[in-house]
Amino acid sequence: MEKTPPSLTSALQAHIRQVIEASGGWIGFDRFMALALYQPGLGYYANERLKFGSLPYALQDGERVEGSDFVTAPEMSPLFGQALATQVAQALQVTQTREVWEFGAGSGALALQLLEALGDQVQRYCIVDLSGSLRARQQLRLQAFADKVEWVTELPASLQAVVVGNEVLDAMPVQLLARVDGVWHERGVVVAGGEFAWQDRPTDLRPPAEIDGPHDYLTEIHPQAESFIRTLADRLTQGAAFFLDYGFPEAEYYHPQRSGGTVMCHYMHRSDTDPLVDVGLKDITAHVNFTSVALAGQNATPSLGVLGYTSQARFLMNCGLLSKMEHATHAERAQALKLITEHEMGELFKVIAFGVGPEWEPLGFAQGDRSHTL
Repeated sequence: MEKTPPSLTSALQAHIRQVIEASGGWIGFDRFMALALYQPGLGYYANERLKFGSLPYALQDGERVEGSDFVTAPEMSPLFGQALATQVAQALQVTQTREVWEFGAGSGALALQLLEALGDQVQRYCIVDLSGSLRARQQLRLQAFADKVEWVTELPASLQAVVVGNEVLDAMPVQLLARVDGVWHERGVVVAGGEFAWQDRPTDLRPPAEIDGPHDYLTEIHPQAESFIRTLADRLTQGAAFFLDYGFPEAEYYHPQRSGGTVMCHYMHRSDTDPLVDVGLKDITAHVNFTSVALAGQNATPSLGVLGYTSQARFLMNCGLLSKMEHATHAERAQALKLITEHEMGELFKVIAFGVGPEWEPLGFAQGDRSHTL
């Protein structure tokens, strides 16, 4: 397998070793994941490597060079953004707002699709992205909308907008909890023999649901994603928010048979479950517990109410994806089908919507709303 020159990854791994040493020889996985992904200039999302795209290799001057690690829905089909734009347009009208805020804009593909589809309905499009390299790529892609697009690093004290986030919650660091011989531990990272290794420490932390059975069990909790939703609840005074990601409601997330957790790594369109290897080269993700995300919004002060929750397939079809596919080429339809077929993205990916103020019915949840399963 071809690899990126080791300078960046070596520097990142050396930095993480220093952090571990300065922390007494052990750090929680959430801190390790944050460093691996977001350490300025070195982390996976902060370095210059290509992340998003449909191919693991690309051609440059006739030579095959390293390409992308994974493909997200906007890169898979522009019809994704066009369908989502139908929902965003309704939300802008109902909430009487004129701004869209996107978190984790990736390659800028979704922003471009939304801006093209929404036109004058959007006066200002703000992107919140921690990655300087991705920001440069986004700026290049969105040149035609330079008068509308801004990049910011944090939310204002008061926000009136429609918020979108595609595959952003899964990239937020998680804590690992391991039940070993009936005792709960927090699983963290140490350095052993110059390499990163796992080490468990007894903890009072627990998953939000009881795990039936005596067997060993590894899972995640999501304090950073929950904190993000609470912050959004505090700042969003008018508008709505839509998050699309892979995950489950709590009863499925903490099913007794899901005993190995959900942490996954992605490199060159291949997946593995070892985040301690090739640190800085690989994306690290965990599935979203949509119940904890929903409760974080509902229990916040002020509250962020859940407007709907359903599968990506149902959401996109409610937003008119099938009618948009009628005008597409055969190849375009084949790509768009991956967004909604059960064995591709249609069922594993879910959509959750939040709103402030009076309740209203987003069209994306008109049929097949699953809020009762949260």
